[in-house]
Amino acid sequence: MSSLHADEERHEFDAVLQVPFHADTWGERVITLRFTVAPAANSLRWRLALLPRHDETAVRSWQGMRTVAGEPVEVTVHWREDVPKGVYRMKLWASLDGGGEIEQSWPVAVGAATTNRRAIASFAAAVPPATAATALYDIYLGNLHSQTNHSDGGGVLDQCTGAQEPQHGAFGPSDAYAYAQQHGLDFLMTSEHNHMFDGSDGTNRAADASAVRALFQDGLRQAAQWRTDHPPFLALYGQEWGVISQGGHINILNADALLGWERNAQGELLADEETPKSDYQTLYQHLRQHHWFGQFNHPQRDQFAINGQPLAWSADGDASMLLCEVMNSSAYSTSTDENEPRRSNFEAGCNALLEAGYHLAFSSNQDNHCANWGAAYSNRTAVLLPRSTPLTPASLLDALQARRIYATMDKRSQLIFTANGHMMGERFQNRGKLTLKADYANGAGRSIAAISIFHGVPGRNGTVAAISTTSKRTLTPLPGEHFYYARVTQDDGKMLWSAPVWVTQLPR
Repeated sequence: MSSLHADEERHEFDAVLQVPFHADTWGERVITLRFTVAPAANSLRWRLALLPRHDETAVRSWQGMRTVAGEPVEVTVHWREDVPKGVYRMKLWASLDGGGEIEQSWPVAVGAATTNRRAIASFAAAVPPATAATALYDIYLGNLHSQTNHSDGGGVLDQCTGAQEPQHGAFGPSDAYAYAQQHGLDFLMTSEHNHMFDGSDGTNRAADASAVRALFQDGLRQAAQWRTDHPPFLALYGQEWGVISQGGHINILNADALLGWERNAQGELLADEETPKSDYQTLYQHLRQHHWFGQFNHPQRDQFAINGQPLAWSADGDASMLLCEVMNSSAYSTSTDENEPRRSNFEAGCNALLEAGYHLAFSSNQDNHCANWGAAYSNRTAVLLPRSTPLTPASLLDALQARRIYATMDKRSQLIFTANGHMMGERFQNRGKLTLKADYANGAGRSIAAISIFHGVPGRNGTVAAISTTSKRTLTPLPGEHFYYARVTQDDGKMLWSAPVWVTQLPR
């Protein structure tokens, strides 16, 4: 193979916080911290804190430092419950000396979880019953982030321990669609790394530019053919643009051209259209010009910079970016029973983007690199289409643009959030009182351990804060711009996030 850049572009700093929602019989928990670090890093610092649900004052804390050399790091913390019962947050902060900061947070129930009866819609049906809102919509569940052997995915399950060598995995897009359809998903997008269409982690100087472009077009063809041959399953093919180091990954959902920055030895662009590496302002302009749309993948606070400012807002980005991944299961999971224990939470990054001014709905995907598309965990991105509307690329994109979406860790659960009757995802003007309402339902008898309604201000670049711990809240906002969303924590620790509503409050 041709020479590669020395700094492989898929190396990244990643952290997983594994904390049981419930303690064992003796009130003890084993908390596991798992880190993937870049080869150049020398030391890793971490801090773990037990926090009240809506307070940043730690009631218990742990911290440490480890010397690292590019190898995975695992830290184990033992904790016996010694605080009053209730639902808390276990929060992890981690940083590398070579750059990179990560924040993870998961709920924990101390003592018997107290069910929030004011917020429950519980039942024993096989699927959730129709609420007033869902009576108007059909709900489709899928995964908008996965890879195949068109980039670094498609690994055989009993041999898959990480990312595959680009274009050397066993399975391609059609295999992924078949697997996802057999496992009950309504839609799957295979989102191949845009800089791996040359068959390398870096830049393959010997790559044939026409072959690079043809491979992307073949992916689009496979998705279209699967939609034709296997309705009603919706097969989608896209690209994951960008690199982690000094960047961040963005899924481009509907482009019919490959975007990139690499060139071969003859100077030919290894893509259809040029977009400079890690230049998000230019990327957003390109997306808006072509009416293409995107998703922020596993966002961290040091990513997606414009003019040196991370998570920076731009008008072009706001017009083009629709989704923010709030939760992923492990990208390298080989689980096929939807019980993968390694998961990552990105609510802090998504909230920072919302506070910057982006209009984003939450999504929950699996980033599958092994051949278990959609089966690693029970999480899904849920999309609401008007009743009896066929699921097509166009109808899905319409729903995504309307932000009629919720993210769930439990495919059997539903969460609908409204404001004065306006559906989640809407932007509207309001005068006087505002009634926020979250409707939850689960098809397997689960109930709510905790519920929160959050408030933020677009463009403030401040802190999103909880304003209610019940499913309904009536208030009169201050004049100006606001957003609100709901988050439910079930009695098994699985969470759901509604899309926000955006409210322009007018003076009385």
